[in-house]
Amino acid sequence: MTAEKVEVLVVGGGQAGIAMSEHLSDRGLEHLVLERDRIAERWRTGRWDSLVANGPAWHDRFPGMEFAEADPDSFPHKDAVADYFVDYAARIKAPVRCGVAVEEVRRNTGRPGFHVQTSEGAIDASYVVAATGPFQKPVLPALVPDGAGLLQIHSNAYRNPDQMPQGAVLVVGAGSSGTQIADELLRSGRRVYLSVGPHSRYPRRYRGYDYCWWLGVLGLWDIEAPAPETEHVTIAVSGAHGGYTVDFRALAARGMTLIGRANDYTDGVMSLAPGLAALLEKGDSDYLSILDQADAYVARNGLDLPEEPEARVFPPNADCVRDPIHELDLAEAGITSIIWATGYTADYDWLKVDAFDGDGKPRHQRGVSSESGVYFLGLPWLARRGSSFIWGVWHDANYLAHHIATHHGYMTHHQSTDGAGD
Repeated sequence: MTAEKVEVLVVGGGQAGIAMSEHLSDRGLEHLVLERDRIAERWRTGRWDSLVANGPAWHDRFPGMEFAEADPDSFPHKDAVADYFVDYAARIKAPVRCGVAVEEVRRNTGRPGFHVQTSEGAIDASYVVAATGPFQKPVLPALVPDGAGLLQIHSNAYRNPDQMPQGAVLVVGAGSSGTQIADELLRSGRRVYLSVGPHSRYPRRYRGYDYCWWLGVLGLWDIEAPAPETEHVTIAVSGAHGGYTVDFRALAARGMTLIGRANDYTDGVMSLAPGLAALLEKGDSDYLSILDQADAYVARNGLDLPEEPEARVFPPNADCVRDPIHELDLAEAGITSIIWATGYTADYDWLKVDAFDGDGKPRHQRGVSSESGVYFLGLPWLARRGSSFIWGVWHDANYLAHHIATHHGYMTHHQSTDGAGD
């Protein structure tokens, strides 16, 4: 069977794939977007029921279209976010083909381009953009054995408190997902233990503006490289309940039990890392740093913004912080379930090209991979701090489309002059 031919194949129909399609179309590059499910499927079925965007509607969007019927300062529900990308794809007439899985991509031998095997046949492409994003395979630590008599799920399988069995819940991971899930469970009346590791936290709002605005005017979204050993530090922030500043001490004051990182598990007892108070203090330091920079910006620019001294006042440490638990007997604590909010890892098993290092991580510079013709889009810190955010991926896609168009121009020139002397 003859393979279908396309100039640029974009793998993934989420925010990255739709952004890529817009910029390729703007440059007149023929392309196809393949999505194994529906457009923005992870937003619909890979998240819990009450999830909202972590950024306000005015910020977490593409430049060319606002959220329909949404207050700019509100935090759209996950289904509204998915609908936004469906509508955006229709608006730009993105050539998205849903329900098609990419099974394998290999470089052609003796000629340019790539041979792509999909669930619906073969495709030959000159360029391939991996726009599948960073949230591909859930990370489930092999700490507590399956036979321990507990329900264990990853945060991607959590939907609502009614889904969980009666009893206390242990949430492992205190980034945005773990913190929001733990808070929802606590509000539902559950007894909740939250395992806290290294993290950063920011003020949801300060002196009248959302933290997204502050990071923008302070130039922090455009930082091009993370500080050493901070590439994967989780950020605790929430748009739930109208948006609020995550404060672990406040959660503890409401009855949540904070514990250190889960280290080991033996015979029903989980051993916990020391240093819980130090972790909270490090998160406070990051939080206060943003406040300090914001205050300096206000003074430097003579802005008339209300002072907010109460933002620097923290609740006192709860007993679980002052006298931390070092060993947690799960049965004694009444814990019947564990939610592992432990993040994701990439899955590029389908991409059989020389674009990965020894650890399987993509080798690239701003998304341009070490394998000519292969591109990555939607990864954290792809080009800057904002790369994995909705608006950030749009700008990264613009850069990659320009790179592809430039290379395509050279190849077109070569093809037009090849054999000119015949």
